[in-house]
Amino acid sequence: MNAEFSWPVRIYWEDTDAGGVVYHASYVRFLERGRTEFLRSGGMDQVRLSQDTGLAFVVREMTLDFLRPARLDDELLVTVTVKQRRSASILFAQEIHRIDGTPLLRATVRVACVELASMRPVAIPPDLFPHSLVVAPAGEP
Repeated sequence: MNAEFSWPVRIYWEDTDAGGVVYHASYVRFLERGRTEFLRSGGMDQVRLSQDTGLAFVVREMTLDFLRPARLDDELLVTVTVKQRRSASILFAQEIHRIDGTPLLRATVRVACVELASMRPVAIPPDLFPHSLVVAPAGEP
């Protein structure tokens, strides 16, 4: 996995309100898809994780900064950067922008590793991610 990962998204009718503007909750789905594909690109299968270990990642905290609206048929890129790894959580910095580079949304998302049976935080198994999962250098946004 690289320090920054991107995933394309196209806006369909189902993502918009009656005016053809992306509904605010749709952005949360786009962010989730980006994080899921980022993890998948590094070999992490979340279904297998839950079946084999009884562990899963859940959103613990999310901050969204809406900058500009996306509209019907826009082509977007969702970016994912790992900003911090703790023993039981990962902090992601994410952005959504149009394919032309226009920024639409900035987000920080902390996911926690939990035991599904108890929903209590647990340490992320050290062999879960390849060594290539990198954290952005300190001081970068």
